[in-house]
Amino acid sequence: MAINPGSDAAFSRQKSTLSENPQTKKFPLTEEEVFYRNCRAAYLTVFKSSLENISSKDQLYLALQYAGRNPSQKTINKYWTSQTAKLNFDDFCIIVRKEKPTSKAELLKSFKQLDVNDDGWILHTDLCKLLTKRGEKMTQEEVNAIINLADVNADGKFDYIKFCKLYMTTNEQFLRSILEKLEVDSKLKRQQFGSHIEGSSERDPSPVPKPSPRIVRKTNQETFSNKGDTRSSLLPTARKFKTSVSFTITMGANSNRNSTLTEPNSIKEWQCIQSKGCFFLEEDGEIISHQYRMQIAQRSMVYLTIKPLNLSQVEGKPSSWLSVDTALYILKENESQANLQLMCFTELQNREVFGWTGELGPGIYWLIPSTTGCRLRKERKPVTEEAQLVYRDETGELFLTKEFRSALSDIFEVIDLDGNGLLSLEEYNFFELRTSGEKCDEDAWAVCRENFDTKKNELTRRGFMDLNLMEANDREGDPRDLWVTLHSMGYNKALELTEACPFVIDIYANKCKPRIKAVHMEACSRQLEKAICKSVLNKGDAKVMDGYEHIIVHTYKCDTWITSVIENKVSIMSQKTK
Repeated sequence: MAINPGSDAAFSRQKSTLSENPQTKKFPLTEEEVFYRNCRAAYLTVFKSSLENISSKDQLYLALQYAGRNPSQKTINKYWTSQTAKLNFDDFCIIVRKEKPTSKAELLKSFKQLDVNDDGWILHTDLCKLLTKRGEKMTQEEVNAIINLADVNADGKFDYIKFCKLYMTTNEQFLRSILEKLEVDSKLKRQQFGSHIEGSSERDPSPVPKPSPRIVRKTNQETFSNKGDTRSSLLPTARKFKTSVSFTITMGANSNRNSTLTEPNSIKEWQCIQSKGCFFLEEDGEIISHQYRMQIAQRSMVYLTIKPLNLSQVEGKPSSWLSVDTALYILKENESQANLQLMCFTELQNREVFGWTGELGPGIYWLIPSTTGCRLRKERKPVTEEAQLVYRDETGELFLTKEFRSALSDIFEVIDLDGNGLLSLEEYNFFELRTSGEKCDEDAWAVCRENFDTKKNELTRRGFMDLNLMEANDREGDPRDLWVTLHSMGYNKALELTEACPFVIDIYANKCKPRIKAVHMEACSRQLEKAICKSVLNKGDAKVMDGYEHIIVHTYKCDTWITSVIENKVSIMSQKTK
């Protein structure tokens, strides 16, 4: 973090660090030069050059954060008034000099105000209420960024003493890292920074020019971070917990976040619900899937996962869908279905399982599954031999083959969304819509219950088998309609599931039992597109396209996929001025 020139202890630490460099031994830096050096490091983390002006409150806010200052909105408004059009590097240095940096004592004092038991912990539920309702209110996504820091959270509690220690250590490491980067770059050795000119190229640190996405909470810090070190995520995650109990967060684009999914320690005591679904590959390559509504009755810690469903395939046949990547986007319904707010998505991973953990308030949420489709594609290799679906015995009676019954059993597993071993009318209608494009009405369902095995007015697995056998008998053994059903469900002529990926969603909550219901089966909706774009803007690295300062490429990387969103700032500005 940048050092306040009024702090002798801080300066002496920084001087000793810099004096270890052979280039600085000959010309020891003065206290004033150390101050400008640190200001310059912070400024160049946001802008390409010190010749760029600060042109918005957001840019001022971000630059001050990198200088170790923690401005409230009131502070920003003090320096950026209605008459302010821009601020230069000199203006920035004056502001940095006036604003005090964060101290560990300040942080601890602020947290202790919330620690009613004085035991060094704050319950996540209490923390969330305070951060979203008092002072400079945070969004739920920003609160989740805090409580998802693995090093300082456990069992629904936030260890603020450990957080403060980690925060201060990370600040010092961050400053040291960017100064080292500046030292080895020769491009800006002789650049003039405002009114402060370096007198010697040997003594002048060399800033690394970075593209300026000019988007707060989306700065790429990968250049300055240590891979695998979760402490590096503290800087972009949280800056200061002020005594007014307001908290400021910058959503980091750091790919070094802790991306490993781990279950909460007390998850066995949480209430759980499960639902299944499926991605289906259409003829034109489009992918459709179930979409869900989830209800949370009261504010709870939630642990949510999605993974491919492992079916009991015939021995020796491949289960290619198990390698398909899955994701789940959680959007909160505000007043209407048309007004959905992205809360989070399953960015953590443990092998084939993708998940998310954090706190959700009471309300209705939409769960929208997604897959990149990279491993769910049309088959290129044709199947030469068609599997047999039915046969007749010596008496001429029609039966389903063992292989077809196995495929039907797996289909039953997929369409039994709640996993209770029975098919309700709603579950069966998802199957009917997928295979025939029509729904089964109440009268037809009553006939089905009269003729096939049911339990509690729901169709059993045996009843589902007999229903398909009846269809085969109605066609006098002609399997063409049966193949239409199989192809619709993603099976090829060899009865291999190659163009679908069944999945299962598990939801745990520590305060109430979540409720989930499948409500749609459709292709990538506008809501999903918006959710994916917003998640990349929030979590991805931002970089200005070479030669096009108004075009910004945001890229989100994980172990399984890379997603990029291209933002045209010219279009945004023109829309605003119309």
